[in-house]
Amino acid sequence: MSGTYYFAIVSPNDTPTFEAEFNKEQSKFGSADKPDIKKDEYSHLHQFIAHAALDMLDDVMWTTPSMYLKSIDKFNEWSVSAFITASGMRFIMLHDLKTNEEGIRNFFQDVHDIYIKASMNTFFDRMEQIKMPSFNRKVQQLGKKHLVS
Repeated sequence: MSGTYYFAIVSPNDTPTFEAEFNKEQSKFGSADKPDIKKDEYSHLHQFIAHAALDMLDDVMWTTPSMYLKSIDKFNEWSVSAFITASGMRFIMLHDLKTNEEGIRNFFQDVHDIYIKASMNTFFDRMEQIKMPSFNRKVQQLGKKHLVS
């Protein structure tokens, strides 16, 4: 397994509002800005698997009072973990390593904190794509800290 993670924030009406990818191989070389052909090949597959897991997420979220839902779905070697906010926003993590459950949980909690801070902005619309560079930068830092370190 390579240690690849795909993260998405999805609104209650199933609209993706934010996406990020993390890869252990990229963190070793320190350049996530280099064009990666393999990343482009699989980005649509990652989106498809994550979006397909939304139905399972909708079923599982009513069975537990917890915001963190752990692994809710599996597709071949990929697992899907999820986190639900109080406002109904869904954080989806597609990952190929099952051993980093604690890191994924911490990542979700930290992203939830910065999401809440971002949503306090008067001009923030939770149904629109998140295009704030500071939010993206903080998510990337949290990904390095909890997922690919």
